[in-house]
Amino acid sequence: MPPSDAPTISVQSAPAPAAKDGSRQLLVLTGVLQLERRARRAATAEELGFLMVNETTGLVRYRQGVLWRCTGAKRGTVAALSGVAVLDAQAPYMVWLNRLLRWMQATHGGTPVAVDAAAVPPELARDWAEWLPAHALWLPLAVPGDGLPGALFLARDEPWTEPEANLLGYAADAYGHAWRALDDRRHRARRLIPARGRAMLAALLLAATAGGLALPVHQSVLAPAEVIARAPTVVRAPIDGVVDRFEVQPNDPVAEGQVLLVLDRTRLQNRLEVARKALEVAEAEYRQASQQVLNDPRGKANLAVLKGRMDQQASEAAYVESLLARVEIRAPRAGIAIFDDVNDWIGRPVTIGERILTVADPQETELEIRLPVADAVTLETGADVRLFLNIAPQDPIPAHLTYAGYQADLTPDGVLAYRLKAAFDADGPGPRIGLKGTAKLYGEQSSLFLYLMRRPLAAVRQRFGL
Repeated sequence: MPPSDAPTISVQSAPAPAAKDGSRQLLVLTGVLQLERRARRAATAEELGFLMVNETTGLVRYRQGVLWRCTGAKRGTVAALSGVAVLDAQAPYMVWLNRLLRWMQATHGGTPVAVDAAAVPPELARDWAEWLPAHALWLPLAVPGDGLPGALFLARDEPWTEPEANLLGYAADAYGHAWRALDDRRHRARRLIPARGRAMLAALLLAATAGGLALPVHQSVLAPAEVIARAPTVVRAPIDGVVDRFEVQPNDPVAEGQVLLVLDRTRLQNRLEVARKALEVAEAEYRQASQQVLNDPRGKANLAVLKGRMDQQASEAAYVESLLARVEIRAPRAGIAIFDDVNDWIGRPVTIGERILTVADPQETELEIRLPVADAVTLETGADVRLFLNIAPQDPIPAHLTYAGYQADLTPDGVLAYRLKAAFDADGPGPRIGLKGTAKLYGEQSSLFLYLMRRPLAAVRQRFGL
């Protein structure tokens, strides 16, 4: 039986229902209590709103449920809609529904009432049949002495009966308390701090933020880096030819003068044989002409031509012999041989001057950095550098900048970047040649604000030309 101070809902009178047995009444009571328990256990306002518009149908059947949140004396917004997960405020139905519920709030406020198209203004009644069933029920979620936080608006085709309205009134009372409890939890901090205190706290936070953004910090940037040999000796192809075999493997230690690789001899040996045969022929012709001169002095003029031809063929043979001596490419210094896989070179043609490998001292290393153009900052020679190797990122290696290229070129990854070099600070041997990692470079000092906003500001300037 409803309490004596419960508001009266104007609904269509219905004949006295037949006596219900105790099990039916117990079932209804159990449903109300379960729904109230779920409402009070809702963790968020969104969860509670979903429960109100979708689960209340377990008590009383309806087609459409709407949760209206009051934001002012005559203002509000739709907070939840049955069967809809995401609300579209610009949809025609939502626009009309907001107008209707604002009128309901201004007209009926905290009074529960059953309405239909005849009870609303003509401009709203005109579209009622298109958007809503014939009969609706306005259920305020009012908490005594605490204003009107919102209302539940339910619509269906059948008229509402008084027992249904009273049952929904109990549910609306529980919903109102649960909703207010969630709002209290969310705004408790604001209520505990007076308005003046909140203003002072906001001012202090703003001042602290401004002071923090003005702190001087070193600009820094991260870039991919690789350990390379310092001052390596490049071994180039001395002649045109085809690589026949390698006498060393990648990263093998080599001594000065040691054979590194051999070019194919076949073409040069054939050429040498031809040159030697031509020299023999030229020598035979010259000897024959020399003997004939003794009997016929007129052949003396032809003798000089034959002598020149013989000398030419001798020079050709000597030149080919010198080329054959170069097919064995030797190490110009002691160190380690740095090159790619041997199988990538076997049978590969090379031209004179083409780079094949390098010989470097494994103890003399430096750092090569590829700084993308988009991340470039002002860097001076001697700037601090920290190398974080991929194999040991927990142990940064100190270094200092020794070279910064002025022109950017494309990296193998297709990124336009500047080439930088850095020397390791430690006196001992540096990391192994070929190791890769990330280098952190430290530039000039600037404020924390510019440090954080450097790229966004650059993007704005490029976009708008400021």
